[in-house]
Amino acid sequence: MAHQFSARYLVGLIIPLIFESLLNMMIGMADTIMVSSCGEAAVSAVSLVDSVSVLLIQLFTAFSTGGAVIVSQYLGRRDKPSAVLSARNLIYISFSIALVISLLMLCFRSSVIDAIFGSIEADVRTYTDDYFVPILISYPALAFFEALTAISRSEGKTARTMMSAVLMNGINIFGNAMLIYVFDFGPRGAGIASLSSRIAGCLLMFFLMYRKEEEISMIGITKGPFDPQMVKRILRIAIPAGIESTLFHVGKIIVQSIITTLGTASIAINAVVGNFNSYSNIPGNGINLALITIVGQCRGKDNFKDIYYYTRLLMGIVYIATLIISIPLYVLAPVVIQLYGLEADTAIEALPIARECLIACLLVWPLAFTLPNTLKASGDVKFIMVTSLLSMWIFRVGLSYVLIRILGFGVEAVWYSMYADWTVRGILYLIRYNGGKWKKMAVI
Repeated sequence: MAHQFSARYLVGLIIPLIFESLLNMMIGMADTIMVSSCGEAAVSAVSLVDSVSVLLIQLFTAFSTGGAVIVSQYLGRRDKPSAVLSARNLIYISFSIALVISLLMLCFRSSVIDAIFGSIEADVRTYTDDYFVPILISYPALAFFEALTAISRSEGKTARTMMSAVLMNGINIFGNAMLIYVFDFGPRGAGIASLSSRIAGCLLMFFLMYRKEEEISMIGITKGPFDPQMVKRILRIAIPAGIESTLFHVGKIIVQSIITTLGTASIAINAVVGNFNSYSNIPGNGINLALITIVGQCRGKDNFKDIYYYTRLLMGIVYIATLIISIPLYVLAPVVIQLYGLEADTAIEALPIARECLIACLLVWPLAFTLPNTLKASGDVKFIMVTSLLSMWIFRVGLSYVLIRILGFGVEAVWYSMYADWTVRGILYLIRYNGGKWKKMAVI
């Protein structure tokens, strides 16, 4: 029997998203690797700032996800006026919230760093502030960009989101090379390069969508209307997703603060292993975005048969793709780790932790992070929020604290706790998916 989307459409949707996921990950990786020439203190500073920055970026992403679900369902229902209205209101609230956050954080950044990380070494503290300022300034442009790319993904137009990621990476890498290696700006240079790349990506996406023939055009974006009812629909998805993402990353920051008590080497190891985690999840992250578009449009037509079909299909692709990436990474792990400029003893300690991470990503990550996108695109966001937070705080935070602060384990304990978190939430999501209660949720 025919399905809602052709194989050609799926390939055209998914492949650019996988490359986009790779390119987006490379922005942070380039900052970490290129700043490593300034020493472990600089790597640690970038890692600490990124742990805070990811918390705020996830908030912007939550709003974009809420908008993407609504836009996708309206497009699946062939209700273009409502899709356009929801897209514009997504942009209004995303940009406004990011602007407020950026201004507040710029004013109180020192207090935030001190409150979260406490006493860190003086050189790490200096580098942290240098890198944080340009990153904070970039948030409004980043939020606008996230909203625009979410809208494009909802339309199935992922080639241009990939193009913007190519542009952003080119500017970021070139900026890093000039500002770090030539002008010796250190972490501040990495931050300025990231700021420039985000502004450029935002402008490119805006002008690509500023055309009359666009299904959801940016022409007239400043004229409104602001629709409280549409904002309410978006927030029904965005608020639970935002609470989940925010508290999830608050937990990660708490874990990061525990790691800081183990010293600069442990902070650097955690940053490197975190990048291995990102490498193995590149295809999964891209497919996760595609799953929201596909399931959202199927849900707009109440096409549950295809929701089950595409969920199984894309989950299988995630497992296969993760395996293809993880095998060479496992073998080449010593070479990859050397790129980060760690001390010899630190690199030796990082190797087994990185390899164990690759195995865990293959076995349990798809259940914990791909499957819930089917539930999310169907509107079952409250269950995801509750499950994620309970699992996060009990296992990732609680177990990390016990293993490190009470039992005296090292940085590897953080990752063991994380794998427990992934396993528990994956099992709970699978039970929810098979139970079918999510099919009764409605957001439009």
